[in-house]
Order: sequence, then structure tokens, then C-alpha cells
Amino acid sequence: MRMLGAAGLAVLSAVLSGTAVRADTVPAFKGNDTGGIISYNLVGVADVRAMAIEHCARYGKVVKLLGVQANYGGYISFSCRWVPYGANERPLRVGY
Repeated sequence: MRMLGAAGLAVLSAVLSGTAVRADTVPAFKGNDTGGIISYNLVGVADVRAMAIEHCARYGKVVKLLGVQANYGGYISFSCRWVPYGANERPLRVGY
């Protein structure tokens, strides 16, 4: 019985050592109704401001850019705010 348990443990160890660990993967764009972050690597590739505007417009809010970490692995952070009082129009959606 001990040999069967040891063999099972050896097989399980071999299977688990062959799988990739994906603990460090982070999406390039992540957000919710209060704001989000955009990877700094997208600055030269995509219009990050338009991405943030489109994201906040889904919730009927406007975007406010908060900060930029201009280095490898850095992020652009933004918040989604309600439309200010006195504004006559709703946020515009950006078409792709």
C-alpha cells in the first residue's frame, strides 16, 4: 500500500512540475465602474485616452486621468467620475 501511495505521489509531482505557473500575468487593461489601470506598454501602440473614455462612458461617467508610471511595467491610472452638474450632454462613446 505504501508503494502505491509513493508511486501516486511521484506521478502527481511529475505532472505538477510540467505545468506553467501563471501567477505573474496581469491584463494590459483592467477596470470597473470607479476607474482602472492601463499598461504603459500600450502608449505607443493604442490611444490610451480613448480606451479610458470608452470604458467610463459604459457606466455613464467621464474620465479623469490620475497618474502615469513611465517605466517598464508601469501603469496609467484613471478614475471614472459622474458627469459634473450643469453639463448638458452625456458622455460620448468612442467608436472603433
